[in-house]
Amino acid sequence: MAIIIKPFKGVRPPKQYVKEVASRPYDVLNSEEARKEAEGNEKSLYRIIKPEIDFPIGKDEHDADVYEKAVENFQLFQDNGWLVQDDKEMYYVYAQTMNGKTQYGLVVGAYVEDYMSGKIKKHELTRRDKEEDRMKHVRVNDANIEPVFFAYPDNDEIDVIVARTIKQIPEYDFVSVDGVGHHFWLISNDADIKRITEVFATFLALYIADGHHRSAAAALVGAEKAKNNPNHRGDEEYNYFMAVCFPESQLTIIDYNRVVTDLNGLTPEEFLNKIRKNFVVEEKGTEIYRPEKLHNFSLYLGGKWYSLTANPGTYNDNDPIGVLDVTISSNLILNDILGIKDLRSDKRVDFVGGIRGLGELKKRVDSGEMAAALALYPVSMKQLMDIADTGNIMPPKTTWFEPKLRSGLVIHKLS
Repeated sequence: MAIIIKPFKGVRPPKQYVKEVASRPYDVLNSEEARKEAEGNEKSLYRIIKPEIDFPIGKDEHDADVYEKAVENFQLFQDNGWLVQDDKEMYYVYAQTMNGKTQYGLVVGAYVEDYMSGKIKKHELTRRDKEEDRMKHVRVNDANIEPVFFAYPDNDEIDVIVARTIKQIPEYDFVSVDGVGHHFWLISNDADIKRITEVFATFLALYIADGHHRSAAAALVGAEKAKNNPNHRGDEEYNYFMAVCFPESQLTIIDYNRVVTDLNGLTPEEFLNKIRKNFVVEEKGTEIYRPEKLHNFSLYLGGKWYSLTANPGTYNDNDPIGVLDVTISSNLILNDILGIKDLRSDKRVDFVGGIRGLGELKKRVDSGEMAAALALYPVSMKQLMDIADTGNIMPPKTTWFEPKLRSGLVIHKLS
């Protein structure tokens, strides 16, 4: 049942270029935002992960020549020495500091077969179109340009190796524009490399925290390359894809909240009365009210905040999905009262990551754009792992991890 990982020869920027090269992940901003962030910076990784910015405004990012541009730019970065491959296979430590808290991840080559067989566990569904886009990107570049984000069970021995590594001077140490600190070390000691590989082999599973589409795309391309290679041996680089693995106890999941465009024909009073059937409703006034614990929600409606506490019997604490506040609110409020059946496709509901704060919910309702907002208590890592372990899938838009991994600190070539 062992988890298989391997070190790899990372392709990465020399120290003096790292801040210019590193970027946010491709999927947290649109083409125009990427164009603006990369303005005047020829070394920005957006030129590889969002290469449509090198075309006139309005260019479709899925056009064949856009993918070709990614390949061209990836080659250019290497020709210009903005990206250079390490000559030794290593693991790397990538740490992030946000709001005074630092989390320490290991950058590894994760095994494609572990994803295919379900040892790398997922907790959400992927969309085929998004998967296909990233598969093309991995295929044409023959590389995992961006990492995926995994969690692993806490382990004292790995902690000791990481603690020893971070006593050295970091290879990279900078603060990105959003105020997050990024710190990066190389693990080049052969004994440490061997031991990390051995310890991971004792784990029964790894958990995808963030990056389900990238994980699927990377694994599917690896499997495809194996199938198309008549001389496939099993030890080729394409059998692995790049992941940053964090100990579960260090990760923070923040809330992922909902806003709705209308009350399904109800007046605010009728809406509240329907909610009272399954929740204890308390008016909290005009000061922002944040949910205090599991099964407690906050509602913003008509300029006022309300606390909603789900009545016992409306949820099932023994069911990994039934216990989730996103399930309770989706079933009893969005579906039963507002008639919003499918969170993936219904245009009457939108989602706001908790990083924007509850003030963002108030703003969208006060502007008249939205009729009401619902804030949820964040999911715990334990809930996420229980869901993955039982083979269940979370409802859409349940987890928001912060900080996001910076892309461009290291790249993994598939050959």
